[in-house]
Amino acid sequence: MIAAYDEMNGRGGCVRRVYAPLAQWLKEIPADVLDYRRREAELIFQRIGITFAVYGEKESQERLIPFDIIPRILSGSEWRLLEKGLTQRVRALNAFIRDVYGKREILRAGVVPQDLVFRNPAFRPEMSGLRIPHDIYVHIAGIDVVRVDADSFYVLEDNVRTPSGVSYMLENREIMMRLFPELFSRHRIAPVENYPDELLATLKSVSPYSASREPTVVLLTPGVFNSAYYEHTFLADKLGVELVEGRDLFVKDEIVYMRTTQGPRRVDVIYRRLDDDFLDPLTFRPDSSLGVPGLMSAYQAGNVTLANAVGTGIADDKAVYSFMPDIINFYMGEEPILKNVSTWRCREPEHLQYVLGRLEELVVKEVHGSGGYGMLVGPAETKAAIEQFSVKLKSAPANFIAQPTLALSTCPTCVDAGIAPRHVDLRPFVLIGKDRTCIVPGGLTRVALKQGSLVVNSSQGGGTKDTWVLDG
Repeated sequence: MIAAYDEMNGRGGCVRRVYAPLAQWLKEIPADVLDYRRREAELIFQRIGITFAVYGEKESQERLIPFDIIPRILSGSEWRLLEKGLTQRVRALNAFIRDVYGKREILRAGVVPQDLVFRNPAFRPEMSGLRIPHDIYVHIAGIDVVRVDADSFYVLEDNVRTPSGVSYMLENREIMMRLFPELFSRHRIAPVENYPDELLATLKSVSPYSASREPTVVLLTPGVFNSAYYEHTFLADKLGVELVEGRDLFVKDEIVYMRTTQGPRRVDVIYRRLDDDFLDPLTFRPDSSLGVPGLMSAYQAGNVTLANAVGTGIADDKAVYSFMPDIINFYMGEEPILKNVSTWRCREPEHLQYVLGRLEELVVKEVHGSGGYGMLVGPAETKAAIEQFSVKLKSAPANFIAQPTLALSTCPTCVDAGIAPRHVDLRPFVLIGKDRTCIVPGGLTRVALKQGSLVVNSSQGGGTKDTWVLDG
């Protein structure tokens, strides 16, 4: 395997300029002080309750997300490249989703196979021909980006249904500022704390045309048992909007209302953290007690905005991901600024044969998977595990894609043995509103804390870092 790119020391072992003040600080700070600050950060996280749920476990379902106190640093020029590429990509994703539910020009042109869309469980026929407020489907996107050398950034996944993790980005920065003021004084770091204001402005900008001058925004949560409930409460508080469950809302005359102590109040924009299936028992799953009966009728009438739009999950599909360079070229007439990882679609017989012959070299993922579950990292697996996975792959090849094992870049990380390089990715958050696009400088850096591991997901033992973008 190719040696990983070290973001602090580069290929030649000399500290890169953007990391120089941090490297000097790490030399100066006593090891016991660093360890004390690390334990202090852990106590703060425990006290404020930053946890996530791990599904499928009978015990200890609530876990603390490990936080690494050594920041990941990007230069201003690196960030400008990412910002430009992210904006291009999310605009193309919006165009694709709008087209799939509209004229379907990309399908007629044969750029994306029709069956990949129409047989996709995330495709929502109810959205076909529906005009939604301002023609924006993806209002909030979390795009997972990895780095392999000084100049190359790859998009690993597009998260445009209900992307999570922004609360950790904000809390990480707040804790770093509290614990390491002397380190902040050595850098000019672009702020991220304006994200809630930008998110609220984005949501208000896409309110329906029939909304009042000051639209009412709410955040719809599945409830306390959802793995991201902490984030839901955190964001509702930061946005200054009501956190509601389905039972708090009702629909009358194709208008959504919220129950309040002062009587019903019209709702114009719903930032929903609830999957499509559970939104409206009259349209989707009739057994859902989490949604709002009649919500889709109000949506189809154009009287409420759902962020993100119903049916955006089609663009989360990892097989659709493999067509993103063509999708960008089709709608934007441009080459992708951020690269795609080479992807083999196991639904295609030739691709399947290639993958089966090289399972020990590849990463194989479920098309609709998330959280690092159900995947095979070939180089890290035993021969028996690979043979077992091969049987599963042959039985349902359309459910999987495969990619080469990328040598993800590493950043210095606090571990039990001191400071050591660990693999990282980055999830920047892109906001798209009416005549506005905003990407706060940075995002959520996730780090694989286990030595040699390439899996950064918190559900698989990963942690998080603060991400610094230097001004200038």
